[in-house]
Amino acid sequence: MSTTKKITVTVLAAALGVSTLAACGGESKDDSAGQGAGSGSKTVTLVSHDSFNASPAVLKEFTKQTGYTVKVLKSGDAVEALNKEILTKGSPQGDVFFGVDNTTLSRALDNGLFTPYEAKGLDRIPEAVQLDGGEHRVTPVDTGDICVNYDKKYFADKKLAPPRTLDDLIKPAYKNLLVVENAERSSPGLGFLLGTASAYGDDGWQDYWKKLRANGVKVVDSWELAYNQEFSGSAGGKAAKGDRPLVVSYASSPPVEVLYAKPQPKEAPTGVSTGTCFRQTEAAGLLTGAKNEAGGKALLDFLISKKFQEDMPLNMFVNPVVGDAKLPALFTEFGEVVAEPRTMTPEKIADNRDQWIQSWSSLVLK
Repeated sequence: MSTTKKITVTVLAAALGVSTLAACGGESKDDSAGQGAGSGSKTVTLVSHDSFNASPAVLKEFTKQTGYTVKVLKSGDAVEALNKEILTKGSPQGDVFFGVDNTTLSRALDNGLFTPYEAKGLDRIPEAVQLDGGEHRVTPVDTGDICVNYDKKYFADKKLAPPRTLDDLIKPAYKNLLVVENAERSSPGLGFLLGTASAYGDDGWQDYWKKLRANGVKVVDSWELAYNQEFSGSAGGKAAKGDRPLVVSYASSPPVEVLYAKPQPKEAPTGVSTGTCFRQTEAAGLLTGAKNEAGGKALLDFLISKKFQEDMPLNMFVNPVVGDAKLPALFTEFGEVVAEPRTMTPEKIADNRDQWIQSWSSLVLK
């Protein structure tokens, strides 16, 4: 939705910085410092991007089951949060990191960010989304599709069909309508870049972006700026008088606009261009040097439990990875199922990502 996403990831929730989200009877006496320090600590610290969110009742259940209270440290966009952890590797800010995904995984693994741990219940997750093979340095938690969203009212008023594919976005009819996130700084921005590389190949994606730039694409630093400031279809964008009716977001963004609207509309005000989508798989890992390893392992187990997986869709607007998790009606009614999203192997991403980002920056930001 990274949020979650990215998606991810809730998308409209305020970033809280450091917050204690579960408090079943408060912190234990052996953790009076409240920092999750030491093997006897009853606080486990989860470092994440700003879009991590979970129901207090669900995290309270974790506390009831394990005795650990969860403290959440939010560190910006997924890319920004990962960069901070790389800078502090070996002396991490917390015990578990949530928000590394298939677009950035190799950076985390190459820097030795995680200690291997095979989470309980991992056998319930399809191998296709187990990003680290049998090494278990990360545990898959959710999937989401990075897609162009559109403002339904704008296109209805203009009597213009919304774009459906990447090819549509470079047509004159959609000139100066699209806002995207910076691929250097933003997880959905990077995912969208990888989607174009998947669609047009190593030799064709740069030409595509030249055409997109000539067609007036606007680039901003973050999903928050793109979706809640520039995009005319979101509640935040309307309030900010955003004038771009196309934005890179998620296939699960339309349910957000329904859930938080008062009164709730019968139809989502935004739609998804399903031919523009790239599949993102998000994961969590036990940080190397974690002060509360036991608590971190318990939290990883919980993140793939049915209880937590069923809580995610209407809190982070992402899809569970556990097959028996049920989706809420609002999520299925207003979200978009993407039958054939573009994908790319973590190995190909690792081999090309930095070069592609550098080339993209030269082409689009110059």
